[in-house]
Amino acid sequence: MPAIEITDLTKDYPRGFWRKRLHRALDHLTLTVEAGEVFGLLGPNGAGKTTTLKLLMRLIYPTAGTAQLLGRPFTDVEVHRRLGYLPEAPYFYQYLTGREFLDYCAQLFGQAKAERRRRVGELLAQVGLVEAADVALRFFSRGMLQRVGLAQALINDPELIFLDEPMLGLDPVGRREVRDLILRLRAAGKTVCFSTHVLPDAESLCDRVAILNRGHLHGLGALDEILKIKVKASEVLVGQPTPALAEALRALADGVRAAGDKLTLTVADEKLYAVLDCIRAQGGRLLAVNPVRASLEDYFYEEFGTEKVPELTGGV
Repeated sequence: MPAIEITDLTKDYPRGFWRKRLHRALDHLTLTVEAGEVFGLLGPNGAGKTTTLKLLMRLIYPTAGTAQLLGRPFTDVEVHRRLGYLPEAPYFYQYLTGREFLDYCAQLFGQAKAERRRRVGELLAQVGLVEAADVALRFFSRGMLQRVGLAQALINDPELIFLDEPMLGLDPVGRREVRDLILRLRAAGKTVCFSTHVLPDAESLCDRVAILNRGHLHGLGALDEILKIKVKASEVLVGQPTPALAEALRALADGVRAAGDKLTLTVADEKLYAVLDCIRAQGGRLLAVNPVRASLEDYFYEEFGTEKVPELTGGV
């Protein structure tokens, strides 16, 4: 049974004051998310990702269309007991501590005191907030609030979890921890649907993705298949090159950047082996060779030509 079935889901917002016009934020979205997979909603800002998640959570109401969650209509209040949700840029009552806030969320699900104590402690450890558990939320950084938001989304041990930009505000360590947490949820048989406009997050986590732009679905499936990601060039890192080697590499590479005692070269595919042979012949120290691939932003520009594309953010 699919975890999510969306059929022709549409959302219009009125704009203007005197002469109201309708802005279509989501246009007849139809897709299915299988149980147990990590599914990504990808696209630039304004693509309709947050609108989709809010519609599924019934925080806003659709203009048209319908959906099913875990085999039940998304209008069924009871099915929401089996869901977890992290909104974009969450805001919580700032005078509660992290522990008190999570305990309060557990009470909303009717958990007994002993179960609440166990579950809250477990989640604080999972999101790395044990040391800050008894600190008031008003003293939390943006990243710490994101972590406690993740914990509250999991307080009821949900079968289906919706995360809206879960990496927002996190440092590199926090991003890694959240990625590991999502992978553990998948291993436990949970279904995770999250939105992002950062390609590396989707690459490292998603079984399948949906590409949205201006409310329209432009692709559905495995990320590599949709984006047709191809290696355009390679980035070669050379350590402590001699002046002669550096000069030879400048003649072969399309771009050369010096940083300290290292050279970073951007090398076209057809020249890669010549560059590697040159480094080997002159006794250079090869540190790394990495592929340079098309980004999600490149995909949107190539797919939609000169149509204006909102700004995209690179990953960490």
